[in-house]
Amino acid sequence: MKVLGIETSCDETGIAVYDSDAGLLADGLYSQVDIHAKYGGVIPELASRDHIRKTLPLVKQVLAQAGIDQSELDAIAYTSGPGLVGALLVGASIGRALAMGLGIPAIGVHHMEGHLLAPMLEPDPPSFPFVALLVSGGHTQLVRVDGIGKYEMLGESLDDAAGEAFDKVGKMLGLPYPGGPHVAKLALQGESGRFEFPRPMTNRPGLDFSFSGLKTFVRNTIANHTADNGLEEQTAADIAKAFEEAVVGTMAIKCRRAMEHTGLETLIIAGGVSANVQLREVLESTMAKINGRLYYAQFKFCTDNGAMIAYTGCQRLLAGESVDLGIHVQPRWSLETLSAI
Repeated sequence: MKVLGIETSCDETGIAVYDSDAGLLADGLYSQVDIHAKYGGVIPELASRDHIRKTLPLVKQVLAQAGIDQSELDAIAYTSGPGLVGALLVGASIGRALAMGLGIPAIGVHHMEGHLLAPMLEPDPPSFPFVALLVSGGHTQLVRVDGIGKYEMLGESLDDAAGEAFDKVGKMLGLPYPGGPHVAKLALQGESGRFEFPRPMTNRPGLDFSFSGLKTFVRNTIANHTADNGLEEQTAADIAKAFEEAVVGTMAIKCRRAMEHTGLETLIIAGGVSANVQLREVLESTMAKINGRLYYAQFKFCTDNGAMIAYTGCQRLLAGESVDLGIHVQPRWSLETLSAI
């Protein structure tokens, strides 16, 4: 089965073709970072308009790269939530219309399920069951995964997601948008030990996260070390280093608790923040200490992309799922409400 995947949940247009027999045939991504950078954040209306301009040309480009005609497609998968409602409607409308015109089934895919299953695109994928740490700009969640659609929420952020906290700290430090990757880059120049930031909610039982207080701690630290001529470059790097260590350290503690709680030996990390090198290294070390194993997707499949949507949609389509002719999106959508296959 050849499935076209369409991802338009936020500020990236992702298209891919996945073949259930041959694997990923082609994928393409267009980022709107330059459009939103001047505003310091995503402007939903601008995001929707740009998806309208970019989705169909990117579909044609990816089909050409895959070496197939649209008539050879067997199904369409598109992100139907969670995300920005206008952006979701663009992908859903185009995906549903293409499916109708070609006379093939279509299916709406849960964005975070796509992230969760992205490591399955790798040559050595994990086997069920496992624990998943989903870390992105909008979500920080620990999930027990017993199969596709068999999800148990173990813990989640009570306020800011980890990616959101990274972006906000980047803005505090005067770094370009999006701030997260720039904070990680600046942290490479920082020295450990100069600043010690708290590991939120690690001194109490449970698997929930909270990064709002840590964000405030960073803001106060910046204010206390900013002189008339601004924040010294090395001080900024040291703050970025301490912040990254605090976030990564917190997630490592929570992940180890989750492994002990479930008795499982496999952990996957997925979502945009899973591309953070420090997070990968610390979790690799954490899992090695308990004789476990860590899995993650290659860098380009950590952020929003069409490949994860095409793959996830393909698995559900093979299980017999599809949607009616209506265009349905869900800006808010719990993973635990998904059907098991």
